[in-house]
Amino acid sequence: MVTGGAGFIGSHLCDRLIDLGHDVLCVDNFYSSTKSNVAHLLGHPRFELMRHDVTFPLYVEVDEIYHLACPASPIHYQRDPVQTTKTAVHGSINALGLAKRTKARILLTSTSEVYGDPEVHPQTEDYWGRVNPIGPRACYDEGKRAAETLFFDYWRQHELEIKVVRLFNTYGPRMHPQDGRVVSNFVVSALNGEPLTVYGDGAQTRSFCYVDDIIDGLVTMMESPREVTGPINLGNPGEFTIRELADLVVELTGSASGLDRRPLPVDDPTRRQPDITRARESLGWAPTVELREGLERTIEHFRTVLA
Repeated sequence: MVTGGAGFIGSHLCDRLIDLGHDVLCVDNFYSSTKSNVAHLLGHPRFELMRHDVTFPLYVEVDEIYHLACPASPIHYQRDPVQTTKTAVHGSINALGLAKRTKARILLTSTSEVYGDPEVHPQTEDYWGRVNPIGPRACYDEGKRAAETLFFDYWRQHELEIKVVRLFNTYGPRMHPQDGRVVSNFVVSALNGEPLTVYGDGAQTRSFCYVDDIIDGLVTMMESPREVTGPINLGNPGEFTIRELADLVVELTGSASGLDRRPLPVDDPTRRQPDITRARESLGWAPTVELREGLERTIEHFRTVLA
């Protein structure tokens, strides 16, 4: 079962699991996702799509649960912050309850946002983070932190087989064109010949991981030995400033777009880069797709979508 399976990352995961020979139950309420992401799978005999909100219990029979369900971009998770927190907390309780009943192995996609605006750089898994618990991003940041708490409490209390990964900025085909994330924002603006919106001076950094690499990491984590619980960072350790990303997108699209500078949003992290030592050692995983190559594939996708 993949909760949030019709989302950007979830739909790519469904593709991979079908390719690996699994029967896949995709569960999604389409709050920030779209059925078109999995439309090509609807006729497949080993694929099933269920419209369901994970804040309500689900009674199905599964042996592995990939729990991805939660709006992941600020424009979506801040639209209904109470529901975002409910999805992170109640959704995790329901997914864990299902795993407990069916004795399923369960994986949580947590987030680099648990580190907040970090004082440690790059971020290692033993860093507890610096999150504003009452800020406008807290519904997502604290929601995912609470989800991690629940997973490890179920592991300790009920001996559930859990896996927790922290995903850093992920990009690629099927990103929502209006999801507010920096890669999709820049690509769509450049292709439309509009200015690229840069917040602050553009010196803040992010690390961008292509979606295929993330899917490799998720599947490898799920198949890892029982004692590998995580949390484990999954992301690309290559660090780029937002200005560097903007310049590269303009170059690859051949756009004449300029930059539109705006004030930095509240609690926006100034630096973000994963330490992936644990992923390398525990999973033998590291990303292979360079930013330029991944952006070229992403731009090609958006050309088609916008056309």
